[in-house]
Amino acid sequence: MTSSPPQKKRHMIYYPMPTGKSTAQTIILANGDFPCHPVPVSILQYNQDRLVCCDGAANHLFDHHLTAQTIIGDGDSLSSENQAKYQDQFVKISEQNTNDLTKAVLFCQSKSIQSLIILGATGKREDHTIANIALLVDYLSIIETVTMITDFGVFNAIRQSSNFESYSGQQVSLFSPSPTPITTKNLKYPLDKQSHTYWWQGTLNESLTNEFIIEVNEALIVYRAFQE
Repeated sequence: MTSSPPQKKRHMIYYPMPTGKSTAQTIILANGDFPCHPVPVSILQYNQDRLVCCDGAANHLFDHHLTAQTIIGDGDSLSSENQAKYQDQFVKISEQNTNDLTKAVLFCQSKSIQSLIILGATGKREDHTIANIALLVDYLSIIETVTMITDFGVFNAIRQSSNFESYSGQQVSLFSPSPTPITTKNLKYPLDKQSHTYWWQGTLNESLTNEFIIEVNEALIVYRAFQE
C-alpha cells in the first residue's frame, strides 16, 4: 500500500509513517550515508523519475543502479569524471551561503514543488547531520510538506497541532529550536503546555498507541523511530 503524504485529519495535519512506496513530488538524495534501510532504499528505487541529487551523492548513483533527473551543488564533491558524465543533469550553483541540501530544496521551490522526501541527510560528519536536521525548520516557510527519512526513523518539522501515525513502544523525540509551549497526547511522558529551553529535553519519549498528538504553535522537530 502506498503511503499518503501528510493530510488534514480532525482539524490537524496527519503524518503517516513512511513505507517503501511512499512518494512526494520530488525525492532529494543528500550526501550523507547512502541509505541502507529497506524503507529509504525502496523509496529511492520507486521514485527514480523524480530524484534530485546533491552533487556528492551522485558519485554513488551508478554503484546502486540509480539515475537522477537533476544533480545540484557547487561541484566540490562531484568527481570530474561524473561532472562530465552527468553534464546534462548537473546544475552548478557556486554560492557558499547555503549547503547543497538547501540548494536542492530552493531549486525544487523554484519549480513550484511543494512536497519533498529527503534521504541520505544524516551520517558521516555530525555537524552536517545536525545542520541538515535543523534546516527542516527553515524549509517550513517555503515547502508545504518535507519529510526526512533516515536508516533509523523519520523527522518532520511542524508549526501547528499534528497527529502522527505510530505504534506502541515507538521511540519519539521532540526538538525545540526555541522555547514554545508543547502539549502531547498518547506519549509515555506527557507534556502540558511545557516549554523546552534545551534540545535534549524533549528526547527519548515513547508512544503508547498507534498514534499520538502534538499541540504546538511554533516550530518543533519530531522524530519517530522505525519498528525493529
